[in-house]
Amino acid sequence: MDLAYIVSGLLVGTLVGLTGVGGGSLMTPLLVFLFDFAPKTAIGTDLLFAAITKTGGVLVHHNKHQSVEWKIVGLLALGSLPASLAVVYLLTYVMEKNDGVTQLMTTTLGVTLILTAISLIFRSVFTRKSHEIALQRKTHHERFGRWQNLLTILTGIVLGALVTLTSVGAGALGTVTLLFLYPRLATVRIVGTDLAHAIPLTAVAGLGHMHMGNVDLVLLGSLLVGSLPGIYVGSYFSAKIPEKVLRPLLASLLILIGLKFVL
Repeated sequence: MDLAYIVSGLLVGTLVGLTGVGGGSLMTPLLVFLFDFAPKTAIGTDLLFAAITKTGGVLVHHNKHQSVEWKIVGLLALGSLPASLAVVYLLTYVMEKNDGVTQLMTTTLGVTLILTAISLIFRSVFTRKSHEIALQRKTHHERFGRWQNLLTILTGIVLGALVTLTSVGAGALGTVTLLFLYPRLATVRIVGTDLAHAIPLTAVAGLGHMHMGNVDLVLLGSLLVGSLPGIYVGSYFSAKIPEKVLRPLLASLLILIGLKFVL
């Protein structure tokens, strides 16, 4: 195991604990720019890294808080898992010899990072509006009526494609979308539901990338050794550092990284 990878895992885990932002938006750019990994290897390794680290979060939310809406998880997965498998199939058999694949992945990664940054900046606005709408409705299923389930599945399709191509999107983008779709749900239930959906999605996408040879298992082990204690440390200090300071700084960093990928 490489000490530099362990320290990187510790750093990203701490930031995830502090900000609640998924590791993909931080880990993948770090692996690409600092350690010069190919984008496809960084993405594939980070997907399995996310599947393992998010499992602990779901155990906390479900067992301690009972805050997972399993019906919504199922609807999201109904769209995201087939979409993920479809993207894996295209990358493996249709686009495997296409030189534009790496460019597609890096450009999509850059755009997704910018969208993630925007969702961070306006998350408090979305949360407030979600609460205002919730006060006007009897149940969280009433916002779009009979279209609610279909829109949730379509959201899953978009997330499935984005996450498989970039390893980013299951966290910040998923949370903001659920806040918009289900304004009656408490924030803790939104987070728990989003985490629960992210596990099968990142696992399927990660295993697909492993099949393509895009996963570095030694790197994965080193990152986990550092990140697991890092998440604990970050969570401990998260109450001591104002969120209104951390989120704009992180969003600015993600925009810069996203623009670098796109350009």
